[in-house]
Amino acid sequence: MVPQDGLPAWEAPDAQRPTTPLDALLPVRLVDRLGDWGRIVCANGWSAWVDGRLLVAVPRDPPAAGRPLARSADPRPLLARSEDALARYRRAAEELAAGATDGESFRRRTHGLRVGMVVDGESVWLYDAEHERWVYCDGTRLSTYAADDGPSVHGGGTEGAPTDAGPAAGARTGAPEPTQVVEAVPDPGPAPDPYGEEPTRRIPPVTVDPDPSARPGDA
Repeated sequence: MVPQDGLPAWEAPDAQRPTTPLDALLPVRLVDRLGDWGRIVCANGWSAWVDGRLLVAVPRDPPAAGRPLARSADPRPLLARSEDALARYRRAAEELAAGATDGESFRRRTHGLRVGMVVDGESVWLYDAEHERWVYCDGTRLSTYAADDGPSVHGGGTEGAPTDAGPAAGARTGAPEPTQVVEAVPDPGPAPDPYGEEPTRRIPPVTVDPDPSARPGDA
């Protein structure tokens, strides 16, 4: 389903080819993936490419009590990664405060760490650094809330993606390739004359006889 703010759409997995955006809460079927891109089909048969990370998964059946969650919906692995990243930062900060390490070592140890968490009662927002996005969790399942950047054909993965929104066909046969920037070819100038035209020659002036009566053949 399209999220509540609507969703931009493109004719192909190319940010330079936008098309009509999708209305909020519109049900769609996810039929193909190319990195972060997802090709959707609407009920009227209209198809477009969208940022597949932002689609909202709609389960076919309510989750039964005691049944294991799908990997893409289980919040526990992401919670564990967030806790681990926060613990690593805390240990580095404690050593820096105690004088057991210097500022340069602290920067090296914390380089690349990215963690974010907002807890508000049963609602939790977590930053998924592996896939560069924020996800929302109500305690039972994850759903993508926002993405750092636009979709890419080299997406980080599909964990948390709307796998329940329809058959996410892994086959990419016939999917258009990403747009490539080609450098301009310099103008080679005028082509050489294939007939080998000779250069202009200077012709000496013609002497004119001032007495036409003396020309032979005149009577």
